[in-house]
Amino acid sequence: MEFFADTAVVEDIRELNRYGLLDGVTTNPSLIAKSGGDFLQTVAEIASIVSGPISAEVAATDHADMLAEAKVLAAIASNIVVKVPLTLDGLRACRDLRAEGIAVNVTLCFSVNQALLAAKAGATYISPFIGRLDDINLDGITLIHDIRALYDRQGFTTKILAASIRNPNHVSDAALAGADVATMPADVIRALVKHPLTDKGLAAFIADWEKTGQQIIK
Repeated sequence: MEFFADTAVVEDIRELNRYGLLDGVTTNPSLIAKSGGDFLQTVAEIASIVSGPISAEVAATDHADMLAEAKVLAAIASNIVVKVPLTLDGLRACRDLRAEGIAVNVTLCFSVNQALLAAKAGATYISPFIGRLDDINLDGITLIHDIRALYDRQGFTTKILAASIRNPNHVSDAALAGADVATMPADVIRALVKHPLTDKGLAAFIADWEKTGQQIIK
């Protein structure tokens, strides 16, 4: 499963990219507004740091304006994926953009039927929101599982991008359910490496090594 950072904080993206943990980045106007940066400049900077797919979302809600904004975003860099909402206008824009060879991430998916429509429109990625479903006592992971079953049975190639991830359990559960990608905040990516037994074991190894009085590099 690929890991995308769901953030517009350039410093976090640079750090995670140095570790070799990032396959891509997802952004949206809200995330960039929180970062305090200029939208287009921030997207361009992120695209220059991470070579994988960078999702940049349109702000428009009608078909014509989505297409106009999408052309601007796609021109920023070759690795830009245009993100559109899962509405009829968004699906129409998805179809038109895919016909021009522009990768599209259809976002705000909350049902199997919506995922089916996005795949029929040729979406490169579909983004089901796990955490927001959990917030209303629905099972986001079950949605991932069901979309996986649907796509495999119907032969769709749209990648399932698990979004609205809140914790490490969401990541492992999404992977087991068949998600192709998980996009998550930087803190969740960092938390994936943590385990109390790892910390305890490392502390014991260090203590034992120090008792030897030896050095590897002299």
